[in-house]
Amino acid sequence: LHELGFTLHATKATAEILKANRVPCKVVSYPTEEATEDAPSAIELIKNDEICMVINIPTHESTRLEDNFQMRRTAVDFGIPLLTNVNLVKCFANAIHEHEGTTHSLEPKTLFEHYQGEKDADAWTDPNEFH
Repeated sequence: LHELGFTLHATKATAEILKANRVPCKVVSYPTEEATEDAPSAIELIKNDEICMVINIPTHESTRLEDNFQMRRTAVDFGIPLLTNVNLVKCFANAIHEHEGTTHSLEPKTLFEHYQGEKDADAWTDPNEFH
């Protein structure tokens, strides 16, 4: 995503991994940590619309459960897209890469709007049919 021009923000441990792999990023603090000039609050960046997407992938090894929950909850509360699955992140990154330089609109639609634009041929024709 960085190679496509996105600015990445990461908490300290994630930032160390990214930087070790030569992926530049800006460090942010966890919600329960005090924000500093070098590490502004992740929550405040989300609330102030300075972050346009949150990727937060909890695992069985996660130790900052409350912090991770607060970041995910704040993203949802402020309408910021949230990805919580590694495969979905890969799919998103591949899609962004495939459409690099195009002028495709990424305007969201409601499910109702999506189905209004669906052609009859796209709809299920038999209850036993599986798409």
